[in-house]
Amino acid sequence: MPKDTLDSLPRPPQDLSGGPEKLRAAIGFIDSMMSEMDGLVGRVAPQPHHRIASHVMAAYLDGRMVTPSSAVAASGVPYATATRRLAELIDDGLIEQRAKTRTGKSFTLHPSAELIDRFGQFADRLPRLADENLRPADGGTDYYFGGSYRASQVIGPVVPLAQPLGLSGGLQVLVHGDPTFLAMSNLKRQFEQIVGSPIHQRAFSIDRLREEALRDATRKTSRYDIIAIDLPWIGEFASRGVLSPLDEIMQVDRLDPSDFHTAGWQAAHWGGRPYGVPNQTTPELLFWRTDLFAEAGLTAPQDCDAVLVAAEALHAPARGRYGIAWNAARGTALGHQFMMTCAGFGQPVLDLPKVAGGFGAMSLADRNSRPMFDQPRALEAAEYLMELLRFSPPDILSMSWYERIRRYAAGSVAMAYGYTLLAPYFDCNPTSPAHGATGFLPHPSGSGAPNVAPVGGYVLGIPANIAPERREAAVEALIVFTSAAAQKQVVMEGSRSQPRYSVGADPEVRALSPIFEAVDAMSWRDELQFWPRPPVPAITSIIQACGEELHDMLRRIVTPREALGRVQARAEAALTQD
Repeated sequence: MPKDTLDSLPRPPQDLSGGPEKLRAAIGFIDSMMSEMDGLVGRVAPQPHHRIASHVMAAYLDGRMVTPSSAVAASGVPYATATRRLAELIDDGLIEQRAKTRTGKSFTLHPSAELIDRFGQFADRLPRLADENLRPADGGTDYYFGGSYRASQVIGPVVPLAQPLGLSGGLQVLVHGDPTFLAMSNLKRQFEQIVGSPIHQRAFSIDRLREEALRDATRKTSRYDIIAIDLPWIGEFASRGVLSPLDEIMQVDRLDPSDFHTAGWQAAHWGGRPYGVPNQTTPELLFWRTDLFAEAGLTAPQDCDAVLVAAEALHAPARGRYGIAWNAARGTALGHQFMMTCAGFGQPVLDLPKVAGGFGAMSLADRNSRPMFDQPRALEAAEYLMELLRFSPPDILSMSWYERIRRYAAGSVAMAYGYTLLAPYFDCNPTSPAHGATGFLPHPSGSGAPNVAPVGGYVLGIPANIAPERREAAVEALIVFTSAAAQKQVVMEGSRSQPRYSVGADPEVRALSPIFEAVDAMSWRDELQFWPRPPVPAITSIIQACGEELHDMLRRIVTPREALGRVQARAEAALTQD
């Protein structure tokens, strides 16, 4: 092949939403369905736009060259018509032309970023559409994209590595101190036998975890082989060279990317590259006491107005019961809470583009962003938090992640915003009044916005400064820890957070708690979203600004409008300095 044609060849994608295989399956479905439709009534009605776009996408995935003539031939319509349809796709910005030779007289065709994104979104929605429209007549909930989860599909035990890792000093892991990582710690002996190496796990609180990870990145050689990263840190850690891009050090397909909840897998990326593997995909939900609601004649609170009505009705301080608990402690805790509350009102905290299912946060590495705290819906979200104060425990302004769930588990609050990873406090505790009497909802919405379940949790990554001789072993351990079999084992040990569809659908897992079916249903409805906390490098500073200025608002030192003005200014400064 002449040298001047090499650059015009399409490059197979290193990573795409849901994985290339998922996209190939979606394209095959489109082609097969159109062929079936052509013969349905005996009159061929080709769809040239779709056929051309599908042909270009398929070639892109396979790394093949597409010429205008081959695209026209794939259209299924006469040459003149096909040429016009191709020109329309080019004008719409869905297909790009690139010079094939130095003369510029011939071109190759390539899908634009927008077309790739559209196909990715379709591939994500396709299983849900099949589930909604092809579900068996008996309404069974075990239906999954044309099949069902039967006993034969129970995930088996973790298979030990054929070759033990044999790491000098054992495998060093830096994690967050939460119930999921505690469950992994309880399984330490089993995992050591599986990987063939001692495992040493250090656990920190969220702020100390970030500090230790950044401190470790300044060392000549990392002290850790694997580190846990909170999802919003991905942009910062990738930009600062803290993490190794996974596509440089391993075959990403070995992770079975299409099995991860879409939002969790997408959130592990920066600049289109994966920097971690989801170990927890834990949405923040509204937990509510189904028994107390039934006694009071209340229904599930689907929107913020209903939350306030229920909180007032169930607020009984004289009896030691309060309406609702949430993150209102100054700093990180309140910062996260406010950003997720903004999402409930349909307001992203940055000027993200609208896409199907919400807002797009996959291209943040390629664009400048503007904070959006000066918007009317952000003000509504702030005012909503002010209203919640009326029905919250008296120490709400010092309440954060664990305190709010401990109160809910103890029965002293009727509702609580909380991550599923903390659900074991009541879901695994038969003595808790909330045990077996809890409903799980995405964030109730405000201003008519769609329901959103903001995704949190941690991914596991490999430090960029890991000793080269340890990298291969760290990759093998990473694959084991994040496998479906290992994740199921952690769930059976008491975790209520799982990042994989297959684990959430395992019959043995589903028998443990209704939380798994609830979260899977939210994923199919596109309610699991990671855009509420967009992972730009400055996100930690923005979260801190929210948590400090909004705390002054809750203490009534400043008005909601004044607090948001201060957050807007601090966020703009943080993004400028980044």
